[in-house]
Amino acid sequence: MTQKLTILFDLDGTLVDTAPDLMNAHNHVMKKFGYETKSTEDIRNLVGKGTKSLIGRSVWGQAKKEFGKVDNNEIKKEMVSEFINYYAKNIANESKLINGVLDFLKWCKKNNISMGVCTNKQDYLAVDLLKKINIYQYFEYVAGSNTFDYCKPDPRHLTDIIEILQGDLKKSLMIGDSETDSSTAKAANIPFILLEDGYTEKKVKEIPHDHLIKDFIGIEKIISSYIHD
Repeated sequence: MTQKLTILFDLDGTLVDTAPDLMNAHNHVMKKFGYETKSTEDIRNLVGKGTKSLIGRSVWGQAKKEFGKVDNNEIKKEMVSEFINYYAKNIANESKLINGVLDFLKWCKKNNISMGVCTNKQDYLAVDLLKKINIYQYFEYVAGSNTFDYCKPDPRHLTDIIEILQGDLKKSLMIGDSETDSSTAKAANIPFILLEDGYTEKKVKEIPHDHLIKDFIGIEKIISSYIHD
């Protein structure tokens, strides 16, 4: 049977609220190296462009302030490595599914909708998280920041997944929570559904979107409008 629709999901802040575990990993690194910790809310605002960006903007950014003009790449590498190692071991301690996600994924499967994940998290971390939180089986493909030679906001991160899934750009859409997801979907020329209160510093009105949702409760009505038998 030909698939009716392809939906690509962002991961952090869209399918799963990962901020608590990211915060714990971040603060573990900062304490170890003697720098300032952050709150969960701070982390939510920093995570939209991927884990690597979180490290760069927060961990290394804060460290550079305190180092002054010293640009010590060895310390940077050590901090990044410490973050990844700690996070990988504690990836699903406090992370939880966004409200309504599981029921929606089940509904999509029943309705022959093809699904994939497009995240700027490293792919092995994304797969591990999806397995531990028990929704990996719903997705036909998971692409992370290191899967291809490019990642969001490059539209090929989306279009390549759609091609791999043997989907049709005209029968595809993306669900995400940040300006990165929005700009990627726009560049790929597919509709974008924005989840409110995402991992971004931007306000809803600053992020272009075709539909706005608070969570996944009732999203089936929006998706049904894109299904053409």
